[in-house]
Amino acid sequence: MVYRGKFEINVATRAFLAREPGIVVGGKRIAGRSKGRIPVFDPASGLPIAEVVDAVTEDVNDAVERAHAAFRDGRWRNKTPAERERILFRFAELIEKNGEALAQLETLEQGKSIHLSRLFASAGSAEWLRYAAGLTTKVEGRTMDLSMPPGPDRWTAYTRRAPVGVVAGIVPWNFPMAIATWKFAPALAAGCSVVLKPSEFTPLSALWLAELALEAGLPDDVLNVVTGTGQGAGSALVSHRLIRKITFTGSTATGKAIARAALENMVPIGLELGGKNPAVVLADADLEVTVPGLMGGGFFNQGQVCAAASRIYVEEAIHDQLVEALADAIKSLPVGAGMDPAAQVTPLVSREHKTKVTRYLDDAKAKAKVIAGAQVPEGDGYFVSPHIVIAPADNVALKREEVFGPVIAIQKVGSRDEAIALANDTDMGLAASVWTQNLKAAMTLTRQLDAGTVWVNTHSFIDPALPFGGIKQSGLGREFGTDWVNAYTELKSICISH
Repeated sequence: MVYRGKFEINVATRAFLAREPGIVVGGKRIAGRSKGRIPVFDPASGLPIAEVVDAVTEDVNDAVERAHAAFRDGRWRNKTPAERERILFRFAELIEKNGEALAQLETLEQGKSIHLSRLFASAGSAEWLRYAAGLTTKVEGRTMDLSMPPGPDRWTAYTRRAPVGVVAGIVPWNFPMAIATWKFAPALAAGCSVVLKPSEFTPLSALWLAELALEAGLPDDVLNVVTGTGQGAGSALVSHRLIRKITFTGSTATGKAIARAALENMVPIGLELGGKNPAVVLADADLEVTVPGLMGGGFFNQGQVCAAASRIYVEEAIHDQLVEALADAIKSLPVGAGMDPAAQVTPLVSREHKTKVTRYLDDAKAKAKVIAGAQVPEGDGYFVSPHIVIAPADNVALKREEVFGPVIAIQKVGSRDEAIALANDTDMGLAASVWTQNLKAAMTLTRQLDAGTVWVNTHSFIDPALPFGGIKQSGLGREFGTDWVNAYTELKSICISH
């Protein structure tokens, strides 16, 4: 299959799309055992652009067993930390070298703006990989003095961290390249082997990344990619007896299913799950900062962001002014394919997801005041106009459920206490933001909000150095930061009598 859109495609991207389907196992791209194929669609047109293997259990078993053998023989973990670091740095350089081709690939399979793909898929992935590479030489243990009576003996006691083994990484479709990197980068830094399962909607970039890893010098079988469905390849992967760590980003429902599978084998998990994230806007907020900030926080990547600002609680004094400014903004956004550099409203990832988001909007339109944004084209593309829902009642489904689309709800509040109570009235707790020019208010409200990350006068900002993850049903564990690599190690205590 080839891309048939009107935009000029990078030669390397076009060649990648034209290749025969395969999975990356054993240090090369192979057809695998499955005869099944899954089409990959361009969200802007609804046309197929490639096919990938619908991996069966035997394909997954091969990948995991080879990854396990590679871990046991030490071809990666026994390299010095500095050697692993150098290979990961070369990997990051190759991502940058192929940056434009990779960015175009992500836009073609996911639909996002080419500007976002350049920023997060290629440039961002390289930066996160470099940060993780630096952690290879920072894995540390501790010594401690013991209190037990020594008698004729003396004690020397210390701890050391060892890589866990084979890591299963389950990657979602909203930022397929960046989040794939977040799964394998710290695991490789720790010395683990990895088997990735990307989303069936956006599987292509993970395959290319695995091939670049081999080019960088990563040994065979240390980073493997199997494509397929969650029910097929995904279930086989997370339930495999040789998996020693599972890292997943996606919906809360799927995360719970993975957690149950992990419990059967007593496998540690890292879960970055859904969010229903509030933004609290105080009366003194600077609207010149707040309006563009909430536009980005709510409609960035068409709202297909786990940390997106989907609930806005605004003090009465500036409610009407904020609504009017946001309404004007969403109506003026240019619409088009992600490959169009001028487009700011681009398609959702799939026909199925467009149907889901549309159902939420139809329900809201029947029960609440809804403001629609720029008109989107009719046809086979997966476009949904940005929308604002005013003060949805409890019977409006999107008031409490994650839409994962270009929709925000705005509600007027009479006090900061009311705003905090409403913001915290959710089973989720991934992220939140506060918009104010009052330092005391900012410091107070950030402590009161139940969320893993709270931003002030910005929303959805992330950085490799800043830990990220949720509380309540938004997940378990944290990604990024100096402790990132430790989640892929086991702590071993050693006690010597002498």
